[in-house]
Amino acid sequence: MNDALFLHRIHFAFTITFHYLFPQLTMGLAPLIVVLKTLAIRTGNEAYNESARFWTKIFGINFALGVVTGIPMEFQFGTNWAQFSRLTGGVIGQPLAMEGTFSFFLESAFLGLFLHGEKRLGKWGHWWAGFLVFLGSWISGFFIIVADAWMQHPVAYTRLSNGGFSVSSFWGLLTNPWALIQYAHSMSAAVVTGAFVMAGVGAFYLLEQRFVEHGRIFLRVGVVAGIAASLWQVFPSGDLHGKYMVRHQPVTTAAMEGLFKSQTGAPIVILGQPDEQHQRIDNPILVNRVLSFLAYGTITAEVHGLNEFPKDQWPTNIPLLYFSYHVMVGLGTIFVAVMALAAFLLWRRKLYVSMWMLWMIMLCMPFPYIANTAGWLTAEVGRQPWLVYGLLRTNQGYSSNVIAGNSMFTLLGYMGLYLVLGVLFLFLIQREIGHGPAFVATGDTRSRAPITTT
Repeated sequence: MNDALFLHRIHFAFTITFHYLFPQLTMGLAPLIVVLKTLAIRTGNEAYNESARFWTKIFGINFALGVVTGIPMEFQFGTNWAQFSRLTGGVIGQPLAMEGTFSFFLESAFLGLFLHGEKRLGKWGHWWAGFLVFLGSWISGFFIIVADAWMQHPVAYTRLSNGGFSVSSFWGLLTNPWALIQYAHSMSAAVVTGAFVMAGVGAFYLLEQRFVEHGRIFLRVGVVAGIAASLWQVFPSGDLHGKYMVRHQPVTTAAMEGLFKSQTGAPIVILGQPDEQHQRIDNPILVNRVLSFLAYGTITAEVHGLNEFPKDQWPTNIPLLYFSYHVMVGLGTIFVAVMALAAFLLWRRKLYVSMWMLWMIMLCMPFPYIANTAGWLTAEVGRQPWLVYGLLRTNQGYSSNVIAGNSMFTLLGYMGLYLVLGVLFLFLIQREIGHGPAFVATGDTRSRAPITTT
C-alpha cells in the first residue's frame, strides 16, 4: 500500500475516533436532560432540577471538547483528501454546511441559555431551551450521517464531465434509505452511551453513599432509557441495517461474517478467527442457519460468500472488519442483558441495594464507547476499498502531493495535543463528579442519606 495513503487514512481515523468520544455523549445525554427537566416540572422535586444542572455541566464539557476536536477534520478534507473534496464536495458539502449553519448554532446558542439563563427564562422557558439543545444536537447528527450515508449508498446525484458529483435531488439526498436506517441506529447507540454513563455515575454515588437521592434518579432514568435504547439497537434498527446491507453491500456482509464461500442455510459465527489466506474461520463456534434467517427471513436462503466477488472489491482489512463487527454485536448483546437485569431489579425495588448490580453498571460505563467505535469501524472499514461505494476508490481521493513525512509529522502533533486534551477532559469530569449535583445548605456535600429499597 502507498505509505502516504496509509498515513492519511490513519490520520483521519485517529482524529475522528477521538472526536466522536464527545458527540456520542452529548447526543445521548440531550434527551435525558429534557426528561429530567420534564420530571422536575411535573413533580416539583428540586432534585430533578439539580440533576439536570449537573448533567448539563457534563454536556457542556463534552460539547466544548467536541468542537475543539471537530474543527481539524474540516481542514483534513482539504489537506489530506483534496481530490475527494474536489470530486464530492458538490454533494457532501451541502449537508455538512447545513450542519454547521443551522443545527450547530441552534445547539450552541441555546446551550448558553440553558447553562446560564434559568432564572431569567423561568421553568418553561428553560425547558424549551433544553429541548432546543436536544433538537440541535440530533439534527446535527442527522446531517453528518446524511453525508456519510451518501458515501455508503450514493443516491440523488449526477456525474459531471470532470468526474465530480452534484446533487440531482436534495430531498432524495436527505431521504436516502441508508441514512434513515443509519441515523436510527447511530442515535440509539448514543442514547445507550448516555444511559450507561448516567446510570454508572448514579451507581457510583450509591456505592459511596453520596448524593443518594440524585444517584437514585440517575439510575432510574439511565436504566429505563438504557433498556429501551439497547433493545432498539438490536431490533428494529440493527435488523433493518443488516438486511439493507445484505442487499446493497453483500461483499461487506460476507467479510463481516467471515463467510468465504456461499452457503445455503448459512450459519452465524459466534467466535472464531478469520484466515484470509486459506479462506476459512479457525476454531469456529457456529449456530447453523441463523445467518440466512437474519439476512433473508428464511433458514433455507443462500447467502453470498466472498468467493462470489472479485478480490479487488473485497474490504482491504477483513480481520479488522470481522473483529470490529463481532465486538460491536457482542457488546450490544451484553448491554441488553445488563440493562434488562437492572430494569428487573428496579421493578422489584431492589436495584438500589443490590451492590453487585451497582458495581456491574458502574464498570460497564466504558463499554458503550468501545461499541460505538467498533460500530463505526465496521461501517467505514467495510466500505473499503471505496470512498464512495462503487464510484470512487480510496486511492483516487487522497492528496497525492502531501507526502508521508508531512502526514506523519502532523499525526504525531495531533496525538500529543489530544493527549493533553484527554487529560484535561478527565480532570474536569472528575471534578464535576466530585462536586456532585448539589451542595446542601449546611455545606456538607456528602448527603449520607440511607439507601432504601424504595
